[in-house]
Amino acid sequence: VQVVESGGGLVQPGGSLRLSCAASGFTFSSYAMSWYRQAPGKERELVATINSAGGTSYYVDSVKGRFTISRDNAKNTVHLQMNSLRPEDTAVYYCVAYYSGRIWGQGTQVTVSS
Repeated sequence: VQVVESGGGLVQPGGSLRLSCAASGFTFSSYAMSWYRQAPGKERELVATINSAGGTSYYVDSVKGRFTISRDNAKNTVHLQMNSLRPEDTAVYYCVAYYSGRIWGQGTQVTVSS
């Protein structure tokens, strides 16, 4: 059972990135998924959540209107489209599956800087 993130990198303020998370080892379509992030010196923060069917999502206020979470249950993947990125979005982003508690990925670094 694992989730593996990809797609992080360095981007200028105002730019976009798309994070992906590939899940394996469990029935992906039965579980909600989330993206968390942790910036240096700060606590880990829930960024977005999507339900198992993909019809309901939640966003932290700071990313509403800029980030979009989506999932493809046929491909066992979840994505986070991040637009209008700001320096304060700089963090390690983690994919989480709500399977047997929580399954965390290893994280992917997103750096927003000019």
